[in-house]
Amino acid sequence: MTLVGGVDSSTQSCKVVIRDLATGTLVRSGRAGHPEGTEVDPSAWWDALLAAIDSGGGLDDVAAVSIAGQQHGMVVLDTSGRVIRPALLWNDGRSAQAALDLIAEVGADEYAHRTGAVPVASFTATKLRWLRDAELENAGRVAAVALPHDWLTWRLRGYGPADESPLGPVLEELTTDRSEASGTGYWNPATGDYDLELFERALGHAAILPRVLGPAETAGTTAALPGVPAGIVVGPGAGDNAGAALGLSTGAGDVVVSIGTSGTVYAVTPRPAMDPTGAVAGFADASGLFLPLVATLNAARVLGSIAELLGVDHDGLARLALEAQPGSAGVVLVPYFEGERTPNLPNATASVHGLTIASSTRANIARAAIEGMLCGLAAGLDAVRAVGVNERRIMLIGGAAQNSAVTTIAAQVFDAPVIVPAPGEYVADGAAAQAAWVLTGERPVWPLTVVAEPAPDHRLVIRDQYERYAARLPGSAQ
Repeated sequence: MTLVGGVDSSTQSCKVVIRDLATGTLVRSGRAGHPEGTEVDPSAWWDALLAAIDSGGGLDDVAAVSIAGQQHGMVVLDTSGRVIRPALLWNDGRSAQAALDLIAEVGADEYAHRTGAVPVASFTATKLRWLRDAELENAGRVAAVALPHDWLTWRLRGYGPADESPLGPVLEELTTDRSEASGTGYWNPATGDYDLELFERALGHAAILPRVLGPAETAGTTAALPGVPAGIVVGPGAGDNAGAALGLSTGAGDVVVSIGTSGTVYAVTPRPAMDPTGAVAGFADASGLFLPLVATLNAARVLGSIAELLGVDHDGLARLALEAQPGSAGVVLVPYFEGERTPNLPNATASVHGLTIASSTRANIARAAIEGMLCGLAAGLDAVRAVGVNERRIMLIGGAAQNSAVTTIAAQVFDAPVIVPAPGEYVADGAAAQAAWVLTGERPVWPLTVVAEPAPDHRLVIRDQYERYAARLPGSAQ
């Protein structure tokens, strides 16, 4: 049996899966936590990676491994390969003004044409502009810029500061893949090239950028590290959503709706997408195609907040929500607890509407939380449709997809068939599939198990009343 490994270095934790190359069967897995916060010392990710590998039984019998991870985060290195400051994560909103400044200088249409996306606070380019504006001395020290998975892949291959790594600080050995490069705000998914003028506009000077690898191109091999033998083939890695698309074996007509820390709506398409409105990011995928994507900041954590407010756990929230009727008797929660990325309202807050004496029940509030979260994602489906995506079904994934009320209400919110794949670490699974692809030269086809397929039951009232209140927020499209 030949084994391959996949890693998901996400916002909250690092997960490792070891799978049989031929069948995709899960052999073992490991996990380690990440610190909370929107800026993190990358050394914590490295420690978590090694801990997750160890808890998953090590890599001694693994032939190939690949690392997927959270997109957009800014890892800046000096000439000695040291991290200059804690990495800013995708959900750090301090660069919102930097995004507006870059758009004002270049133009939204021009950005969409040159990079497939209009900058928002999540993108690496905006974080680099923030660094230039807020920490000029640190910005001047930047010799190379990487994303979280780029840096971890580099370290796994033995590179880093001379006193921490066997091969030293060879910055030119940094690598990435198309999906990660397309989330920076300075790479063109249509041409496959960095736009160095946009990069230098953000940071203020030139620096080394990771070499962009193809879907089945190896980054190199592992160095001898704790729990990691030398010589394991290392794949190119991927951004988290592109990794999940690989893990789900998405095909034509599949739209993925992922409900995790953030919410995402995306599909694999043969042609790049360009949306000057900024609603859809025209990313690349990890298979050589493209990944138009809409992201929302407020997803599963909305349910956690409302569950705590109501004094119940997630199962209790589901029971309460299903006691209420579709539309929650007119109660609407616009769930912008942490601002919002789509629509681009970084300073927005959550709001509750439609309360009367009769409608102010725990059940209606519980259901309004789920309806509000899903309505934001349904608007994302409308946006990807507008750039040419034609769906035949929606694949609902993420921790919240296992909530019975979320599954039921999704079938009432989305006007397309919904399926729920079995719970799994699809980002890590996609990285494992990528490792298998690099090892054999052929993309593996592993089976997908579906655990729920709710009957379509679209209720217009849910979307109609949500959109009426969401449109009232300052800065919303009227």
